[in-house]
Amino acid sequence: MTPRMTIDDNIWLERAVALATANVADDGGPFGAVVVRGEELISCGQNRVTRDHDPTAHAEVVAIRAACRALGDFTLAGCTLYTSCEPCPLCLSAVLWSRLDRVVFAADRHDAARGGFDDRAFYDLMQQPRSAWPVRINEQRTASATAPFDAWLAHERRTAY
Repeated sequence: MTPRMTIDDNIWLERAVALATANVADDGGPFGAVVVRGEELISCGQNRVTRDHDPTAHAEVVAIRAACRALGDFTLAGCTLYTSCEPCPLCLSAVLWSRLDRVVFAADRHDAARGGFDDRAFYDLMQQPRSAWPVRINEQRTASATAPFDAWLAHERRTAY
């Protein structure tokens, strides 16, 4: 069952859309996002890919990074991400790793494709064998390949995530 949208959801979505629109006027990409906990705004993010020369600086990732810094934690459990557009595979991974409770988006991947941001190639690529990918990804096992994980498992004060 799909949760019913609330008035608050629409308010936060409009904020994300306004951030995205303002970012275009500031020579950025057409994406904006906010992280909210309860009724409290934790962080905002706008697409900074071209401005910062950082292909990972998507609005959702920027907002997630800022929220984690603001809360002093790597998990955003209890928070909602409102974003102007459906998260791409990169942003979806960040959502999953940050353990957000919920994502609410305005435009979808088809709207993004119409704007020249076609994530379908990435979604399709993930379903293909690595041998068909445009970038070569090779495993090269070394004698010390598992040393970092051995050290991690032996570390008494490790923080599980």
